[in-house]
This record gives sequence, C-alpha cells and structure tokens, in this order.
Amino acid sequence: MRSTASVTVRDTVGPVGYAVVELSPVAMRIANELTLARNPTFTGLFTSSRNTDVRIGVGDIVSITIFEATSGGLFIPQEAGSRAGNFVQIPNEQVDNSGTITVPYAGAVKVAGLTARQASEEISRRLSRRAIEPQTVVTMSERRGNDISVLGDVNLPTRFSLDPGGIKLLGAMARAGGPKNPPYETIVTIQRGGRTTQASLSTIVRTPKQNVQLAPGDVVYVSREPKIFLALGATPSPGAVGGTNNRRFTFDNDNMTLSEAAAKAGGLDTTRADPRGVFLYRQETKAALAAMGVNVSRYREDSVPTIYVADFSRGDTFFLANSLYLRDRDVVFVSEAPSADLEKFTTALGGLTGNAASLGAIR
Repeated sequence: MRSTASVTVRDTVGPVGYAVVELSPVAMRIANELTLARNPTFTGLFTSSRNTDVRIGVGDIVSITIFEATSGGLFIPQEAGSRAGNFVQIPNEQVDNSGTITVPYAGAVKVAGLTARQASEEISRRLSRRAIEPQTVVTMSERRGNDISVLGDVNLPTRFSLDPGGIKLLGAMARAGGPKNPPYETIVTIQRGGRTTQASLSTIVRTPKQNVQLAPGDVVYVSREPKIFLALGATPSPGAVGGTNNRRFTFDNDNMTLSEAAAKAGGLDTTRADPRGVFLYRQETKAALAAMGVNVSRYREDSVPTIYVADFSRGDTFFLANSLYLRDRDVVFVSEAPSADLEKFTTALGGLTGNAASLGAIR
C-alpha cells in the first residue's frame, strides 16, 4: 500500500501528550462538576423573566374606533338623530411593510413597534386639533407579525400568534404536542433577533428559570441529539448483548455513570478482562487537571487528552465508578489480562502441534 501511494505523510511532531489520572474521590468530584457545567443552558437576554409586551407588527390587521365628546365634530354629525352613538368605526387595515396605517385626517401613522395603547394615544394626538376631544381605541383583529413557530422533533409542528399575556417555552411546546423523544436526548434551540441559544429539555424541566418567556417572532426548534459512548477491549464480542453491536451505545438517562456504561456494554469479559485495567478516555481542561494535582506545565493547549484509570479489583472503585458521570463520545476501554495472552498462545500452539500430528499421520 505504501509503495503505491503518491504522497506519504510521516509524523514530524512526535507522540500526542496525555495525562493519566487515577480515579479518586477528588478527581471524580472535579470531573463531575465540569461535566454538569457542560450541559447547554439558556443565558443572558433569553432568561429574562419579564413578560414581553405584544406590539403591533408588520402584517397585523388593526381595528380603529374613534370617539368624540359631542356631535358636530369631525366624525359625529350635528343632527343627533341621523346616526346613533358618538363614535365612528374605521375599516380594518393591515400594517404595511413600512409599519404604517392610514387614518382619515391623521394621515399615515407609524404603528409598528407600538402597543395598542400607544397607537391609540398617537392617533388621538393627531386628531386633537380637528376633532372634539377625540379618544381612540386600537385593537388587533388578526396578529400576523407576532407569531411563534415551534418545529422539528415535535408531534404537531405549529405556528401561532402570541397573546398579550405571553407564553413560556414549555407552554409553546405543549401546543406543538410535546417532543417526540425523551428529554435527555432532546435539545431545544431558540432563534431570536439574529441570535440563537440552546438548552437540553431535561435542564429546562428541572430549572424553572430555563423555562423562558418567549418573545414575538421567536422560532423554537426541537432536535434529537443523543449522547453516545464507545466500549472497546475485553467486553463481550459484538452481537453478544441483546443481539446488537455492543461497541457504540447511547445514554439511557441525563447522567450515565461509568458503572452503568460498563454494565450496558455487557460487563467485563470474565475470560479475558483485567479488572485492574479499566480506562476512560476523554478531553479535560488544564484547570481541571491542575485541581486534581496534575502538573500541566508541559501542555500547550487548554484541552488535554486524559485517561482515567479504574482498578475494579478494589472495592472502593465500584462506588467511585458508580458516581463518575460520562460525557458525550467518551471511550471506555477494558484491557486484557496477561493470562488471556497466555491462553491465546497455548491455543495457537495447540493448533500448530495438532496440524503437525495430522501431517505426520498422512505421511
């Protein structure tokens, strides 16, 4: 293969530097704190608990009613019997692309971005010099510019208008029929004003502050993003556990532990595995490693390849492994016992002697 290659790239940097950490209570605590901190959460403006005022937007259809204090003004005729009431109803009008509507004798009024009350006050102010003590009531007949969209892995993707009382994220997802997948596999993305932010549904459910108030024009996208881990080495061979390929597994809950991962992979192969050599491969930060007592001066990058060593021949390791949380794409490796290599050698040797005996008998 090498002889037929047009280009061969050889290693010019040297081996990858990594840290080895014995699993201990201190290492477990620091690693778990960092694991929990990595869960996506909504931050900043998106977590504001303040209700958002529903304002008039482009495309909304508004209804305008103008009242005058007495007849004989701009809208109410002098003859009291010619029409009942002291108000006039303006035909419904849609807010155009410039955000304006046209009101008789008030001209073009920019209402986009105003609340219904602010729009009423602006129209009344413009009519005050011509009408008799005018008062205006503006209502939104149809809301088309303040829609909330919920789509993705939900049962009923939907788009609806935001009511003046507002709505929170979980309420909007309920309108969409809820998520299709378990909370620990569900990521919720909110797009607002050219910005996006994400949080796991499990975090949203557990933390009331993460159940954010939605704003007009928000787009909520629900996606399935399961976390996985790999189990390699002296675990049962592929297909031995439930008839499936037991090398790549998905998490069964929010925080899967090392013990749960080993159990899901079928446990350690009793004929091959070395219980003293169970390794967890992942990337750790230099700050976390330094807190564990590792000398990190030799590492240039902030992210350091790290191997956690768990000795399952010790009783206390089971308790530690049952509390150490895995992360997405962690690799669990179980080494083979020296006796397994000896058994392979004797098996191979037995095969060779058996073949030699067969050849001798043929001759």
